[in-house]
Amino acid sequence: MNATPLDISGLVLFEPKVFGDDRGFFFESYNQRHFEDAIGRAVTFVQDNHSRSAQGVLRGLHYQLPPHAQGKLVRVVQGEVFDVAVDIRKSSPTFGQWTGVLLSAENKRQFWIPEGFAHGFVTLSETAEFLYKTTDYYAPDSERSILWNDPALAIDWRGIEAPLLSGKDQKAPLLAAAEVFP
Repeated sequence: MNATPLDISGLVLFEPKVFGDDRGFFFESYNQRHFEDAIGRAVTFVQDNHSRSAQGVLRGLHYQLPPHAQGKLVRVVQGEVFDVAVDIRKSSPTFGQWTGVLLSAENKRQFWIPEGFAHGFVTLSETAEFLYKTTDYYAPDSERSILWNDPALAIDWRGIEAPLLSGKDQKAPLLAAAEVFP
């Protein structure tokens, strides 16, 4: 598996070595030793989540504050999404900057988003099934969000201008008004 650090410190894109033939394919989707070597620290995943979304659905930008901050290792097992991580570490030189990657069942990529980032994705295909491994449990009292189309972030959502949003995501604050990491 290839691990590529991205332009914002802490974000890593994993691309597996896929072995295929006329019977199908095989690949190692997770190896803790390789993962920890690539991100430079030990982690324990405590929860797996699975979502299904229709085309044009945008989920995010979500995060949890300490003491329940979550790192996420995400991937798509059906369909295609544009996945985004926003640096919300106030002390970071890249605070307020974002990185986006295409994740699909076809490319089998995985995206590591450590604690200190808001996360969201928009579904580009007819439907998409999205898997999350998280380093802490869901904690509603620690959950926060940032408005998906905050002008200060200027995220390019791949041409999706009127996504389908949850009520909670429609009411999310701008980054300037959000609680963030120190």
